[in-house]
Amino acid sequence: MARNKNAFQCENCGVRLSKWAGQCPDCKGWNCIVETAAESPSRARLGGYSGQLSNEIKDLSSIDDQSVERLPVGVGEIDRVLGGGIVPGSVILLGGDPGIGKSTLLLQLVAALGARSRCLYITGEESLEQLGMRGRRLGLDLAAIRCLTETSVQQILGHADREQPRLLVVDSIQTVFTELLESAPGSVSQVRESAAALVRWAKEKGCCVVLVGHVTKEGALAGPRVLEHMVDTVLYFESDGSNRYRVVRAVKNRFGAVNELGMFAMTGKGLKEVKNPSAIFLSGHSKPVSGSIITVVREGTRPILLEVQALVDPSHLNNPRRVALGLEHNRLAMMLAVLHRHGGVALSDHDVFINVVGGMRVTETGADLPMLLALYSSFRDRAVEDRMICFGEVGLSGEVRPVHDGEQRLREAAGHGYTRALVPAANVPRKSLPGLRVTPLNHIADALEEIFGPGKK
Repeated sequence: MARNKNAFQCENCGVRLSKWAGQCPDCKGWNCIVETAAESPSRARLGGYSGQLSNEIKDLSSIDDQSVERLPVGVGEIDRVLGGGIVPGSVILLGGDPGIGKSTLLLQLVAALGARSRCLYITGEESLEQLGMRGRRLGLDLAAIRCLTETSVQQILGHADREQPRLLVVDSIQTVFTELLESAPGSVSQVRESAAALVRWAKEKGCCVVLVGHVTKEGALAGPRVLEHMVDTVLYFESDGSNRYRVVRAVKNRFGAVNELGMFAMTGKGLKEVKNPSAIFLSGHSKPVSGSIITVVREGTRPILLEVQALVDPSHLNNPRRVALGLEHNRLAMMLAVLHRHGGVALSDHDVFINVVGGMRVTETGADLPMLLALYSSFRDRAVEDRMICFGEVGLSGEVRPVHDGEQRLREAAGHGYTRALVPAANVPRKSLPGLRVTPLNHIADALEEIFGPGKK
């Protein structure tokens, strides 16, 4: 058998070499030379293209505005994250920690969609017997699941051409290899070339392809960074490991909202949808306690009620601890400085702990105000009133700034029975909401006075 004549290319500067080297001779970078398939002379030809062109250039105004019909998968939370269903010809990359439930979720998805459309599940990590055992344990309709054990991308595409599925699942991209390269499966060059072949096939055939990706110890998707650029949608399967709830978050989506979130609960029968996430994150206190504030954050298109807890305790250390779980550590440091400057409270000799109940991760600025009020409440050991929520961004001069979609957040809070809201003045709705008293705020001094009373700050 003739040996493939492959080339080597630098990932940083793109220079091509005839053999592998530890250091790039051009950019001097280390460990950046990877194997790549050699181009044919016709592809490598310089100077213009002498053959017949297959397409023609058009004005964008001449393109008909035809909306693409999405295919709902039958799992409501996945449809929400994807923006209403899968788009034909799209490529989705799903990543997550080992054992979090990626294969379980996709097997349930194929079973739900397989009853209506032809689907194909390709596994390179399990045998068909293991896949069948899992399907029986989950109580799925095994007759609706078409599956195959294969790792060669050429074999996979050959079976897919014959099967003609609407959905193709490849579990996982790190186990797939192309016969054009001699490197081991899972290497940078194998992952890139195999994913590129699957992406080209998906665009040509109009089939949605779902790729399962492994993650590194840092939580990023393993393999080349270009993998995330090649696909249309990148989903992360997240969990803090201490509870049974799982979060599917869209970090890239060409056909829907970014940072959209879907909630699942892991049970003995697989992953179950959580259609009201706010209910699992709300406080279970029988009476108000100090250091606890309810806020409303925005995750994609969904408002979610969360409880922010703070604990401020005198420290005997030279460097008091600052611990933030679910919130950004830098924003905690900023709120402590604002509280000192504009609230008259110095916590330089106190340990400060702040946490978002339920293991959620909040990155938006709307959590500034509840974070600051929770810190103040814990320091003074004074509980805020029951059935009250707040949200808002806090500036360095102490002003309370508005956040987006304020009215929708207030409607979510009113729907859960909350009767009072402290919000930025610009977020006050034009029409009052039934059962909810909204108090506008312009400065953190207004918030401290509203909650703890004048002269008692």
